[in-house]
Amino acid sequence: MNCSGSQLHNVFVYGSFQEPDVINVMFDRIPEIVSATLPGFQRLRIKGRLYPCIVPNEKGEVHGKVLMGLTGDELENVDWVEGNEYERVTVGIVREDTSEKMPVKTYIWINRGDPDIFGEWDFEEWKRLHKKKFIEAFKKIMECKKKPQGQKSDDFSHALREDQSDETPLS
Repeated sequence: MNCSGSQLHNVFVYGSFQEPDVINVMFDRIPEIVSATLPGFQRLRIKGRLYPCIVPNEKGEVHGKVLMGLTGDELENVDWVEGNEYERVTVGIVREDTSEKMPVKTYIWINRGDPDIFGEWDFEEWKRLHKKKFIEAFKKIMECKKKPQGQKSDDFSHALREDQSDETPLS
């Protein structure tokens, strides 16, 4: 997934990457962020993980954010973090501030039949229950990425998992 260094990219995010503190850890900056809706998808929890996924659902819609003007290197950073369980695709979103429709990149869950995906994921609940732990683990992951050996993100998937005691029942 190599990207041109001069082309800028807009990326729709719908989970932990909506949080500016997380984005700042990944990019060492906070790009322009706009609220948007992605029609035709559903955001779901993944059992035991601190982040969600999206899958196609023609009646669904996902509210999230668009990270505007990412560089090629920043997009490659997102590719690296998302790993091989997600596929980067181009989708159409609707900006909430202007109602403008625009194409953006996003990451969808490859295994649509995954038995570990279930129920709606809630950003406010994530911020309340998991944000602090997620940011601590994410800082370690990004520090490892900067090392010369450049470990793969899959080597760290365990760091972004919920402890059994952190799981909250769906009511």
